[in-house]
Amino acid sequence: MITVIKETATPEQLDQFVSWIEGRGFKTNVSQGDNETIVGIIGDTTRIDPFLLESMDIVERVQRVTEPYKLANRKFHPEDTVVDCGHGVLVGGGNFQVIAGPCSVEGDNLIKIARAVKAAGATMLRGGAFKPRTSPYTSQGMGERGLDLLMEAGAELDMPVVTEVMDPRDVAMFVEKGVDVLQIGARNAQNFPLLREVGRAGRPVLLKRGMSETIDELLMSAEYVMSEGNADVMLCERGIRTFETRTRNTFDVNAVPVLHHLTHLPVIADPSHSTGYTRYVRPAAYAATAAGADGLEVEVHDCPQAAWSDGAQALTPRQFEDAMRRIALIREAVCAPIEEA
Repeated sequence: MITVIKETATPEQLDQFVSWIEGRGFKTNVSQGDNETIVGIIGDTTRIDPFLLESMDIVERVQRVTEPYKLANRKFHPEDTVVDCGHGVLVGGGNFQVIAGPCSVEGDNLIKIARAVKAAGATMLRGGAFKPRTSPYTSQGMGERGLDLLMEAGAELDMPVVTEVMDPRDVAMFVEKGVDVLQIGARNAQNFPLLREVGRAGRPVLLKRGMSETIDELLMSAEYVMSEGNADVMLCERGIRTFETRTRNTFDVNAVPVLHHLTHLPVIADPSHSTGYTRYVRPAAYAATAAGADGLEVEVHDCPQAAWSDGAQALTPRQFEDAMRRIALIREAVCAPIEEA
């Protein structure tokens, strides 16, 4: 249930109203936007008489919310959430960012790749130190040493670091080492203990859509993180599993505007995992940009044929530089104001 507060309400009246609601055993979520203030009431709201609320002096109107996700719901929070990823990098609310780097951290070539993607316009560095692989016999990543290399590169280039955490027991280590954004991969999109743990970590979270997750299930995964007090969640469309076999996954470009309609959280697109092949990555990135994504996550490698993982979908630094120029043009066209005749 949401209550829209009158513009004439004082801060003291708002505090009293929130205390009154919480005193009856409910949780609240206060969203103060440019045009209106909304108090979301979370719990079994069948126990609240909406007519009683509407009779209060500070309440403009009351609306029940049927969707099970409350904190991620745009009805509770009409204004776009802007996530501060550190190093002056903001995502959402008109702030568009590109996360780039290798699939796996492999060693000394990381800093070379990082310098190249930053020079091309990337604002955040990605790389996998711990890798969830389908086969237990393929590379599982460098582990803690890989994290150290990522943090060294991020510090040198003044870029936020985005990397995947797979185990709730490792979250504290990631935070201690200073990882800026904790990524939850598709395979862990419904690993609820992990989602709760990163929710308690106090760091921005990049939550990837599970390979067979519906949009509502993705939002419920975000709700797990947010229910632990962490509102800095970014959703990532990375392709879903369908009957099509010509690409690694099927890029659900529809998800970008649908998510913007349903939630206030920023939406990132991953054209690399969506397609699985270098030749398709740039067109998918352009489509996501045109659809209104708040950012992209792109795999870049200096020698894709020698990559430890996912070389088939990695762009070279030169291909990435070309893509960034075209993405800028698309952003200019999509975001430019149009004068009415």
